[in-house]
Amino acid sequence: MNFGQSFRLALKSLTASKMRSLLTMLGIIIGVAAVILILALGNGVQGMVNQQVDKLGINLVQTYVWGRGDGTTMNLEPQAMYDLVEEHPDVLSGVSPYVSLTATLRHGDDKYDKTKLYGVSQVFYNAARGTTLNMDTLAQGRFLSYLDVARRQNVCVIGAYLAQDAFGGDALGRQLSINGSSYTVIGVLAQNGENMEKGGANDQIYLPYENALELAGSRFVGVYLFTSTSGDTAAPAKEIIDGMLLDFYQDPDAFYTQTMAEQANLINAMMGAAMAVLVAIAAISLLVGGIGIMNIMLVSVTERTREIGIRKSLGAKRRDIRRQFVIEAGTTSAIGGLLGIGLGCLLASAVGSLIGASLSAQMGGASFSATPTLISVAISFGVSVGIGVLFGYLPANKAAKLNPIDALRYD
Repeated sequence: MNFGQSFRLALKSLTASKMRSLLTMLGIIIGVAAVILILALGNGVQGMVNQQVDKLGINLVQTYVWGRGDGTTMNLEPQAMYDLVEEHPDVLSGVSPYVSLTATLRHGDDKYDKTKLYGVSQVFYNAARGTTLNMDTLAQGRFLSYLDVARRQNVCVIGAYLAQDAFGGDALGRQLSINGSSYTVIGVLAQNGENMEKGGANDQIYLPYENALELAGSRFVGVYLFTSTSGDTAAPAKEIIDGMLLDFYQDPDAFYTQTMAEQANLINAMMGAAMAVLVAIAAISLLVGGIGIMNIMLVSVTERTREIGIRKSLGAKRRDIRRQFVIEAGTTSAIGGLLGIGLGCLLASAVGSLIGASLSAQMGGASFSATPTLISVAISFGVSVGIGVLFGYLPANKAAKLNPIDALRYD
């Protein structure tokens, strides 16, 4: 009996008891579908991360400063960072201190105690892309300019919530009080997502960093955002920044610098590890499916003992019997794998549609596509067939070793 005949016989055996065959395949179907779904969603999220990195700019370098860890911060003046940029124009193109502070914000009799205030420089806004380094865009007016920062002008850019709640959407040129000082609104950020609640993502203010330091009553800046001249010079820029900070603090634990490329690689590595764990959990269903195939094949061998005896008495060899049952097990798992691939693709499309809009809003408009890759489909199918053959070998070997005389006597 050749392969084609064995395959047709396997299909005939499966169609003879459709419900039993479907239940046998169920573990394989669920396992393959789960693996494809997890990989598709993981690839979709990784794609969004890469898009976000491209939008933020691969030339962004973030530096976090904590001090020496001896109870003092050893404040490093922002001017030292500006001097560093001027000394290395071949690798560094700009820097923005990033100051987060708490202040009393008022408009008339209304007090806004949950609004987030940040002090930045003009470098925080990329005019070419039309976005801030936090991926916010302008809806009205302009962002902070070099003169605003250099002259410490009392101007600010506000979020969509504050513009609507305090000014009814007409905020440009209007006044806000921050710790008793009057600030003029020169720009309004576009609404980010649907959250327009107090203290939410749209409730924020950007002002010149020197003004923010004065309002905070401290000269300490914990975060600096550098831009390198290109993505290729981000790594050299990091080395220059770390070298200067090490000379100043004499302690490598007093600061931390990370490029966007490193951050993207770290996120992707974490995503890869999480996906590996989830895939391993989903693969348990494949193992259960393999055990189910082995169990049903053992039952099939028992049910077809007389058939095996007849075939052996007509000259069938052990390898013929073994091949027949292995092909039948492999066919069962292959069909289960194909059904699992179809189910996984449908689930990936459905789940992607359900969560895509939400993820896109949270990731600054990056598109989400949970499309299974060809390699994930091929691997899932190959594994499903391999499991069927592996777990089908024991019943096939048992059938091949049956004594033809005992098999013919079996009732």
